[in-house]
Amino acid sequence: MPEPVKMTPIMKEIAGVKIADLVGEFGTPLFVYDEARILSQLKDLEQFDVVRYAQKACSNLAILRILHRAGAKVDAVSAMEILRAIKAGFKPHPETEDEIPEIVYTADIFDRDALDLCVKYGIHVNCGSIDMIHQLGRAMNERPETEYPVEITLRINPGFGHGHSQKTNTGGPLSKHGIWYQDIPTALAVAGRYGLMITGLHIHIGSGTDFEHLAQCCSAMKDFAMTVGSSVHTISTGGGLPTVYREGDEYVDIAKYYELWDKTRCEIEQMNQTPITLEIEPGRYLAAESGFMLSEVRAVKTQGGTDLFYLLDAGFNTLARPMLYGSYHPMAICPLNGDPDEERPMVNAVVCGPLCESGDVFTQEEGGFVVTREMPRAWTGDVLVMGGAGAYGFVMGSNYNSKLYAAEVLIRGGKPYCIRKRQTFEQLVENEIMLDD
Repeated sequence: MPEPVKMTPIMKEIAGVKIADLVGEFGTPLFVYDEARILSQLKDLEQFDVVRYAQKACSNLAILRILHRAGAKVDAVSAMEILRAIKAGFKPHPETEDEIPEIVYTADIFDRDALDLCVKYGIHVNCGSIDMIHQLGRAMNERPETEYPVEITLRINPGFGHGHSQKTNTGGPLSKHGIWYQDIPTALAVAGRYGLMITGLHIHIGSGTDFEHLAQCCSAMKDFAMTVGSSVHTISTGGGLPTVYREGDEYVDIAKYYELWDKTRCEIEQMNQTPITLEIEPGRYLAAESGFMLSEVRAVKTQGGTDLFYLLDAGFNTLARPMLYGSYHPMAICPLNGDPDEERPMVNAVVCGPLCESGDVFTQEEGGFVVTREMPRAWTGDVLVMGGAGAYGFVMGSNYNSKLYAAEVLIRGGKPYCIRKRQTFEQLVENEIMLDD
């Protein structure tokens, strides 16, 4: 089980690199990733036959290349994520029948670009709706020259879900995700109509769920495999492994979790007389704790005479999770204003961004309730460090208020490398067209 990333109230380095040097070279806002942490998280899951990275968590090409070289496979949820994976070195289609697909497309729909790419490259598809099976079947039959055997996976909604927020719950009757478990016979009939072979089953019930709910998927998977039959040779546990953001958060016992799924795999093998490959699909688990978001304190003020506010040059356009889910991120101050060794008193402060929205607050709970956070006294020019920002950080950013996308930096072997340049104004407007007066 991994040790949580430790953050102290005053923080001057990330992975051996001075924060002052990072800010001086790359500016703020800035995302910083520790390569060693990504690889150590991946190693935690090595018991599973396949670790398939859910790249939606952090899709920078450098991160994808690191995981590819370390032996991970990848999950794509859009046409452009397919192309990202290919560009990072993942093979679009297995070269032999026994080879595990390096890229799987998982979604509840095909947009037209994604369908075209899946057919063109022979991408293995994890279907989250019966309409996807129809659309893929018709498209493959319209292109009989395609040389690839057409195998698909079904993403099943098991009838229950769970997550750290209702917005990250991906199972149950109020979730749009997956094929409803009672519709598996229909999915089998539709796949058979087009000559598609169902060779895999996948369950993902939510992000940040707990062990009890994750474990419930095991018995459900066994039932679903029995329904589909001996064509199944891959089962995926999905993702959703919890990440430690604050004191009191707990990791899942990976060894115990693997034992449950391995037992399930063995039962399915015995039942269907077919070898089964066991996959896990982490996103946040691999990326979150590797990442930090650095932003400069640009104003400090009190409201109502008592409430202290730190206003940053990063907002929900930079890191959206607190506004979306009321998510907690650990925070520290790197003193750059004044004597860096001077002792700073602890105070309670609200941490906010610069955007023209009352919801642009990093210290809020789900439902939008603004709270304070105890942290060192900061001054303009200091840097505020947010931990746990490696997953669903940059990838959920936007140009709201015409703010530019942040830069991204990877720390490898104690040295920082720019893996995304800061966006420029010219890049911001390059696709816009002004009409003649």
